Amino acid sequence: MSGTVKDVASKAELDNLRQSGAPVVLHFWASWCDASKQMDQVFSHLATDFPRAHFFRVEAEEHPEISEAYSVAAVPYFVFFKDGKTVDTLEGADPSSLANKVGKVAGSSTSAEPAAPASLGLAAGPTILETVKENAKATVQDRAQPVSTPDSLKNRLEKLTSSHPVMLFMKGTPEEPRCGFSRKVVDILKEEKVEFGSFDILSDNEVREGLKKFSNWPTFPQLYCNGELLGGADIAIAMHESGELKEAFKDLSVTSVGSKASQDEAGKGGAVSSGNTGLSETLRARLEGLVNSKPVMLFMKGRPEEPKCGFSGKVVEILNQEKIEFGSFDILLDDQVRQGLKVYSNWSSYPQLYVKGELMGGSDIVLEMQKSGELKKVLSEKGITGEQSLEDRLKALINSSEVMLFMKGSPDEPQCGFSSKVVKALRGVNVSFGSFDILTDEEVRQGIKNFSNWPTFPQLYYKGELIGGCDIIMELSESGELKETLSE
Repeated sequence: MSGTVKDVASKAELDNLRQSGAPVVLHFWASWCDASKQMDQVFSHLATDFPRAHFFRVEAEEHPEISEAYSVAAVPYFVFFKDGKTVDTLEGADPSSLANKVGKVAGSSTSAEPAAPASLGLAAGPTILETVKENAKATVQDRAQPVSTPDSLKNRLEKLTSSHPVMLFMKGTPEEPRCGFSRKVVDILKEEKVEFGSFDILSDNEVREGLKKFSNWPTFPQLYCNGELLGGADIAIAMHESGELKEAFKDLSVTSVGSKASQDEAGKGGAVSSGNTGLSETLRARLEGLVNSKPVMLFMKGRPEEPKCGFSGKVVEILNQEKIEFGSFDILLDDQVRQGLKVYSNWSSYPQLYVKGELMGGSDIVLEMQKSGELKKVLSEKGITGEQSLEDRLKALINSSEVMLFMKGSPDEPQCGFSSKVVKALRGVNVSFGSFDILTDEEVRQGIKNFSNWPTFPQLYYKGELIGGCDIIMELSESGELKETLSE
């Protein structure tokens, strides 16, 4: 096999060869890329010049599992192995660097000088050497071109990602995709019948490299909605197959009409209703209890351990990065909460993040607040600086509503007779109240017994003070004093 280039048939084959410990050079290429073809000729001649190393070629789009394993975002791309470990990489058509890196891995390079094109060996004929020289010359010229300052590039990327409600950064154009992953996402967007803008990252290396850092996402394509990264091909495919992508675009159609500024002027997130009109008193009280159930509360699609959409996953990631303890509610499991919260909060999409009962916004706002440092500042001002003590949490819950009931179950579905009686008594005197189901949180259930020095449930609080349990509430109700007690 020495002196030849072999095409990789599978990741297992490559893994086995790596484990042998022999020097291995891997060339990721694409048939449509001229630079790949030129470097492949250089690669073949290097295989002859360095017979102690194994030279393998991988067609990046045909073997996505291998490409993803080595974070291949562009071709040509080279990976160098020695003693079973990855020791170096090289992106782009730079034959001099390739020759030098191959020499180091193969152990036959004794010169401290970078390998020049002429050092590629006698096997490289005049035509190949000319190509190599031109590539090397072009590479030097590319490196010499001025680049934008970080701030100006950031501004440019922000404008590009927000230039369309749905924006795809891809290889090639929608009419002529230059990679299978890009083609797949284009097909999905067309199938979803959504209008989208696109940018060919092969035409602008500054955008191509800058966007990787800007979005913290190393590969392409990248799909953005309302200026926020949704993900790459794998996420787009998974969301499309689950129907979640259609749901995301459904929400987007409400919120992304016009500019972001006009969206803010029209009301947060494209309101479906103003205030809490259209909500029953029972549902309004339930929602109030939910948004105040923890100091930081996230209403999302799925669970923090298994987000069901990229937007929800991003907010979970941000909260984890900030080391903020938070509660969550899966709106996919309760359509009453899902639809009602849109009206309650005057915010039409998910996720929704609340801090001490106050809506912060959706994923785009949370991301912007984190980038600017505003999120940490707001949380600190509200007394949230990481993990919260149980006592602080209980105080926040008790004060989340003027009248607050800790019960078993919910007002609509009490899970014990005592809780049911208190709910009926409160409704009988037309008192609005928040509630918390102590069956859903053992920490709160046990903690509030000690906090209030009251061993049973339900427990009713007014303006942060304990009124009592079922027996006291029943006495107040029967004497006609309940409404007066809860309105002093």
